[in-house]
Amino acid sequence: MSKKVLVLPGDGIGPEIVAEAVKVLDVVNARFGLGLAMEEGLLGGAAYDVHGKPLPEVTMEQARAADAILLGAVGGPKWDTLPDRELRPEKGLLGLRGGLELFANLRPAILYPQLAAASTLKPEVVSGLDILIVRELTGGIYFGQPRGIRTLENGERQGYNTDVYSESEIRRIAKVAFEAAQKRGKKLCSVDKANVLEVTVLWREIVNEVAKDYPDVEVSHMYVDNAAMQLVRAPKQFDVMVTGNLFGDILSDAAAMLTGSIGMLPSASLDKNNKGMYEPCHGSAPDIAGKGIANPLATILSAAMMLRYSLNAAAAADAIEAAVSNVLDQGLRTGDIWSEGMTRVNTQEMGAAVLAALQEV
Repeated sequence: MSKKVLVLPGDGIGPEIVAEAVKVLDVVNARFGLGLAMEEGLLGGAAYDVHGKPLPEVTMEQARAADAILLGAVGGPKWDTLPDRELRPEKGLLGLRGGLELFANLRPAILYPQLAAASTLKPEVVSGLDILIVRELTGGIYFGQPRGIRTLENGERQGYNTDVYSESEIRRIAKVAFEAAQKRGKKLCSVDKANVLEVTVLWREIVNEVAKDYPDVEVSHMYVDNAAMQLVRAPKQFDVMVTGNLFGDILSDAAAMLTGSIGMLPSASLDKNNKGMYEPCHGSAPDIAGKGIANPLATILSAAMMLRYSLNAAAAADAIEAAVSNVLDQGLRTGDIWSEGMTRVNTQEMGAAVLAALQEV
């Protein structure tokens, strides 16, 4: 029985990096007999240009029918000036996450030993880094109502948003984080701002309640400002971190840079049945789009996560991850992770190197 994979190249560098990941998937599909059936769709600015909306109905139908989704990136200055904010590319991504109930965002921050020198922090601070950030993805201030821009009686404009979480939303993301911690170092840090925000007072209370079901996991709580500082000061103190949508968005990008480049980090967004959308943590990078210099490794590693979490193909995922490590051992680097003494390669050359390494693992 075939497994349907929806490929959404998106905008900016998305089509370039997704193309390399699809080549890798084609190889492991044949080698491991995975029965993957891949089809492309449109999301973000690319969808707006064709359909006049960032998430057309046809894409939503494709997504619902798929067993997993591989996404490049969305957005770019071309669409930043659209007068209707609901038509901007990012709204398509948010709509897809919400429509599929992809509430659990898993963002690993792993430092490959070959890239210790690429981090802006001292090697002794980041060597051996392996953090998993579990971010709630379909609630919080990004989705809360009411929201908007209004004009007050004195004529002044005012922007407003609502940060809101229900008990059930907190409970289900906490459960995902605790179960992840059980499979790792059995340490979970919940990040909030309970000294200021009532919504995170409830967050902390619910996390503590869920913790009773996981007595083997050590639980701690940290305010988000301190968590940001600690990520830079002593990041290896963390194993699994769980937090809301806004804080997770910020902290996961900060953690990504500890590893040397956000271009190395994959992510998974899962529903309650582990159906997921997989994408690199970085954005569409419109400034380098079309130049063939983007790093495809985060997208290739996202494909590996897809195989592991949604498609039950752990052996194929292991092979891809081993191939990426082998390529780094060879000293091949795209510009974002290049350092003196390494061999600089472009997007397609990096993809080809991973394909070659796959033959050896």
